[in-house]
Amino acid sequence: MPKYLEVLVNLPLMQSFTYQNLEDGDKKFSPACKNVDIGYRVEVPFGQKNARKMTAAVVAVYDELPPKCKDYEDKIKKIYRVIDSEPLFTSEQVEIANWVSHYYLCSPGESLFSMLPSGKKEKSISDIAFEQDESSFSRKNLSEEQKNAVEEILSTSSKADNSKQKLYHYLYGPTGTGKTEVFLSVAEHILQSGKDVIYLVPEIGLTHQVIEAVIERFGNKVAIIHSALTGSEKLSQWNKILHGQAKIIIGARSAVFAPVQNLGLIIIDEEHDGSYKSGNTPRYHARQVAMMRCSKHKIPLLMGSATPSVEAWCLMQDKIIIQHNLTQRLAGGKMPEIDIINLRKTDKQGRKTQGCISPILEDEIRQTFERKKQTILFLNRRGFSHFFKCNSCGYEMKCKNCSVSMTYHKTKGRLICHYCGWSSEVPSQCPECGSFDVGFYGFGTEFIESEIRSKFPMCKVDRIDTDNLKDQDEFKQKMDDFRQGKIDILLGTQMVAKGLNFPNLSLVGVIMADTGLHMPDFRATERTFSLITQVAGRAGRFFPDGKVIVQSYEPEQYSISFACKNRIEEFYSQELQTRQILNFPPYSRLVRLVFRSAIQQDAEKVCYDAAKILESIAKETDFEILGPSECPLAKISANYRYQVILRSQNIATLQKACSMLIYGYKMNKNVYIEIDVDPQNLL
Repeated sequence: MPKYLEVLVNLPLMQSFTYQNLEDGDKKFSPACKNVDIGYRVEVPFGQKNARKMTAAVVAVYDELPPKCKDYEDKIKKIYRVIDSEPLFTSEQVEIANWVSHYYLCSPGESLFSMLPSGKKEKSISDIAFEQDESSFSRKNLSEEQKNAVEEILSTSSKADNSKQKLYHYLYGPTGTGKTEVFLSVAEHILQSGKDVIYLVPEIGLTHQVIEAVIERFGNKVAIIHSALTGSEKLSQWNKILHGQAKIIIGARSAVFAPVQNLGLIIIDEEHDGSYKSGNTPRYHARQVAMMRCSKHKIPLLMGSATPSVEAWCLMQDKIIIQHNLTQRLAGGKMPEIDIINLRKTDKQGRKTQGCISPILEDEIRQTFERKKQTILFLNRRGFSHFFKCNSCGYEMKCKNCSVSMTYHKTKGRLICHYCGWSSEVPSQCPECGSFDVGFYGFGTEFIESEIRSKFPMCKVDRIDTDNLKDQDEFKQKMDDFRQGKIDILLGTQMVAKGLNFPNLSLVGVIMADTGLHMPDFRATERTFSLITQVAGRAGRFFPDGKVIVQSYEPEQYSISFACKNRIEEFYSQELQTRQILNFPPYSRLVRLVFRSAIQQDAEKVCYDAAKILESIAKETDFEILGPSECPLAKISANYRYQVILRSQNIATLQKACSMLIYGYKMNKNVYIEIDVDPQNLL
């Protein structure tokens, strides 16, 4: 029976703690105390005068007092009790927790506890995730193209030696080319070889229908990990994996940590999706963790999307990830024709857009209703209001240092860059063409909803987005209403994308494609491109006689133009060129530090002080500091937010600089510091 236990607690503390195990005769001694080992949870007294009772995870056990504790033997406390009757995690999870802690600059305790089943919802923004059609999981005959992809993935992976290059694969092809069937066929081959599979999908894709379809295909060998499960249900699935009863684990982001005993393959579907990056500490990216696990076990990582992330595309060009192409749309039907409406100009009848619905889109909606068909209107909910725009030439104010959109601050009467803090007076006329027809633009979803209701009083209108949904049941109810024809016009963000396979759907409109472009974020063009490409791909797949209309103030902007014309490779080429000129990822690495506090002066002062400390560190190492500046979302939940962004070619340089700042200097206790390595957004 071990006498001493080394444990981690779920607090931002960069150390483990040593406790004494209970002995026979102690009040809460149990048989579990004899068996306690790595993977058990224990309850411990914590803090001065044992003020807190905490759950801790055992990461090492000792029969004798560890040498590092020799001087503190009389201060070592006893645990209160052993919680588990069997281990909840393995030594591999401890290794992963230590890696995540080092890479993402958080405590090992926070890393480990983020893996364990807790019943908490995974919080992150799912950018352009589309729900899987459950029929995609039923077994189908493979086309020649699909068979070739399966064979290439399996053959190159089986030859993999010490070279990482042969382990990472990407299945690239438009929506409807059968990527899911290739994923599942590769998974079946791995299962037949006696190994297990982790299959990651965006949270939004894990519907009841999909789960049922997966179970129907793979039987009771499946474990599901997603946010709709209660804590006890999640624990039950977790134990099923630990005991080797589950051979294929399907889940959202956190499933990448599943305690699989004999891992043979990790699949990441819709790799580009933003929900794979955690919004809470530890701010890990599932793709990065998957690459680490696959590299360690020398097993294949298979990713796929119709719109790969720019980082993944770059790695494919550099042959670090092997690209496998699917080109044939299996359901037949060509990519739909997309009409682009320029909101700055009048149409052929001389009509100008008033509000957010163009006369052409208005006519199409009316005709669709008269034909007793349905319409879905997409809103890019994450659009940023109040950007400076010229109506004559479309010019938009961008930062001279960062080439990102500047945001108008009404209180200060200035345009401000939220990357570097540079500001400018508001021009009275367009700096490009001299026109006086300039102003600020931006509108929200409620504004659009009220306009549609007033223009189409005869139509039944409903809206679906995360702001107006209470739970999954309400979402399901609204989708059922639309399926049954109780709704004529459905407004929504990517959440309604599943509706694109409704038989009575005839028209899809993207209200304002460029709202996302005005986010002060270098990924804005990538997200806009992905949204339009995904929407168009789905539309052509499910209703070949349908129509897609994209409205934009800047239809000539390359992300919109290339997406509407299906010129995918040209977009990536242009975007990589732009990123390289501006030295943004994938040509550099970033770490973002956010300083937040309920007291504005404290947040601002600590941020500016931290920037000065980092400047002194930067003199000895090679990295660049952007900022300090106020965050684009300057206040969230009564907390004021300021940021510093660090940039370098080498991520280790940035990690070391941040460690020196966080652990080497005492900070104001009123200020909380968020560290985001490889940030996905900078709001």
